[in-house]
Amino acid sequence: MKLLQIIIAQLLMSISLSQAQEPAKAEINWLSFEQLDDSLARSPKPVLLFFHTDWCSYCKKMLDETFQNPQVIQKLNKEYYCVQFDAETADIIQFDGVTYTNELESKRRGNYHTLAKLILGNPKQYVFPTTILLDSDFNAKKRTSKYLSIKELLKIL
Repeated sequence: MKLLQIIIAQLLMSISLSQAQEPAKAEINWLSFEQLDDSLARSPKPVLLFFHTDWCSYCKKMLDETFQNPQVIQKLNKEYYCVQFDAETADIIQFDGVTYTNELESKRRGNYHTLAKLILGNPKQYVFPTTILLDSDFNAKKRTSKYLSIKELLKIL
């Protein structure tokens, strides 16, 4: 009986050790606009902005598939600062010395945040998902307002 207990204890320890040694899943280093402001001041590099909404199925698909691909993750983390932004958020955002708010104090479908409006421009261009690539000086290089597959995103990066 004592031998059986020792064998079970060793088996449980080896299982827990093997699980603890599994490498962490790689993820995109998403920044907030506040963090982006600090990062650009320290070390300029290109920026990927991803505008989405909670109700957008293609936005969710990009977050669940495109932005989970190891090649996409590696390229973005190495070469870009990345910001994902809910265009309907009610959060107060500090960016580039300016405070941006949503006109309503609560989140509501179709009510877009002031910062999203500023960056997205013309209301006719409020299509989600929208992905914008900026150079290190924050000038737009590429803008797409559609779902991007892994292959499409890697091509424009």
